[in-house]
Amino acid sequence: MFYWLYELAGDTPGFFRLFGSPVFRTIGATITAMFICLFLYPWLIRKLQAKQIGQVVRDDGPESHYKKRGTPTMGGTLLIISVLVTALLWCRLDNPFVWLTLGITVCYTIIGFLDDFWKLRDKSSGGMPEKGKLISQFLTVGIFMGIFFGYIAEDVGYSLDVYLPFVKPETASITLPAWGYGIFAAIVIFATSTAVNLTDGLDGLAIGPTIVSTVTFGLLAYLTGATLFGHSLAEWLLLPKVEGVDELAVLCAAIAGASIGFLWYNTYPALVFMGDVGALPLGGALGAIAVFTKHEFLSVIIHGIFVVEFLSVIIQRYSYKMTGKRVFAMAPIHHHFEKKGWPETRVTVRFWIISIILALVAIASLKVR
Repeated sequence: MFYWLYELAGDTPGFFRLFGSPVFRTIGATITAMFICLFLYPWLIRKLQAKQIGQVVRDDGPESHYKKRGTPTMGGTLLIISVLVTALLWCRLDNPFVWLTLGITVCYTIIGFLDDFWKLRDKSSGGMPEKGKLISQFLTVGIFMGIFFGYIAEDVGYSLDVYLPFVKPETASITLPAWGYGIFAAIVIFATSTAVNLTDGLDGLAIGPTIVSTVTFGLLAYLTGATLFGHSLAEWLLLPKVEGVDELAVLCAAIAGASIGFLWYNTYPALVFMGDVGALPLGGALGAIAVFTKHEFLSVIIHGIFVVEFLSVIIQRYSYKMTGKRVFAMAPIHHHFEKKGWPETRVTVRFWIISIILALVAIASLKVR
């Protein structure tokens, strides 16, 4: 909306011209989303407590988690609302990448809400039937990727090449057909969403790396799409150029700001939990941004914590099915460390540190190439 005020002002000197700057709108989006969460979460926590919408804890989990029973959950609802409101205020509303990412976010929010509702209704940690959840996630991404590759990708100069980190684009890239890239993109978004959801098991654990990832991808989105002094930053840095994707930097700022506001109340001991209604859409948005900026493989590094959490669950499940033995004391892997005697805060903070290190490695890859 604010960008519309800039367009109305045209070349007229004045305050409204600031809204034309993506850097200014990025700062504005961060502050707006953060303060929405900081001011409204106390009200939401009271409402959740009054309606007895509390956390369901696994009986086979670490004993330290039993005291978390009844802590207000589904707090991710406000986080996502603040992102949506902020995006509508500060993003360019004629940008297809913004609408596609928001569309995936909203649909995943609905899926997450239904999953949380199932858990609360059945008073169990199971949630939606696994097959139904997987199908709904893939169907959502399939629809949006179909729209993107069918009607938008060619207009914005989106290449069907998949690029590898640490090397020049022309040195190592894989060209896929549109349908193949669509399937690849759907897998990236689904896997990222699921990985963030699995990571959300300790106070502040998932939201910390989410902040690091959104800040990192905000920088990458700006560098991939922006033009400075008539020169493409992507060409200068040997990045794949995607016209208009720099607007996702503003959306990343909104997610980061909202996540910081949420972390204020989610840090140990948490006053509110995110729930699937927050974790699924956050992961879906991060996956979509990785696809649209063409940093799918680099996202494996940036989302390293999420990747390890995701893999630990897969390894544990199939190891038990095939051999009857478990690799980890408990999966996801953050519970393994708890079972080994690590305090919850130690696991969380160390995972945050690793996330920051991985983000720095990803940014350093731009210079290495």
